[in-house]
Amino acid sequence: MQEKEKFMKEALKEALKAYDKLEVPVGAVIVKDSKIIARAHNIKEEKNDTTKHAEILAISKASKKLQSWRLTDCEMYVTLEPCSMCAGALINSRIKKVYIGTMDSKTGACGSVLNLLKDYTFNHKVEVETGVLQENCEALLKKFFKELRAIKKK
Repeated sequence: MQEKEKFMKEALKEALKAYDKLEVPVGAVIVKDSKIIARAHNIKEEKNDTTKHAEILAISKASKKLQSWRLTDCEMYVTLEPCSMCAGALINSRIKKVYIGTMDSKTGACGSVLNLLKDYTFNHKVEVETGVLQENCEALLKKFFKELRAIKKK
């Protein structure tokens, strides 16, 4: 198994934690020197806070661990394409590269709806690789939304 699949599997473990809490199942891990330094999952519903996305929480934890807001030698693995808020946080935290499981045609800001990481001239460029364990990431999201719709019908 390649390293990128290994780390995306860890992000999927985080997404499952969100799933179990009836949160949109998105998970993220941040890696530095081939070691996970931060992990997080969505807790937006739990905290009633729109900023509690997996990516933002993972960036915050990594910054605390490294005692720096600059995450220049770090990579993020995230199960769903980041939204504009999270893509902005990737740029501002100086993340080196983001690996994305599946794209988000509704709110994605790394190539789907818009591409903050490539189409604009910011002071930092984040490398992007998509499609890492895409089928696994997609399947979890589809299952979640199917079950959520069934719950809401009751």
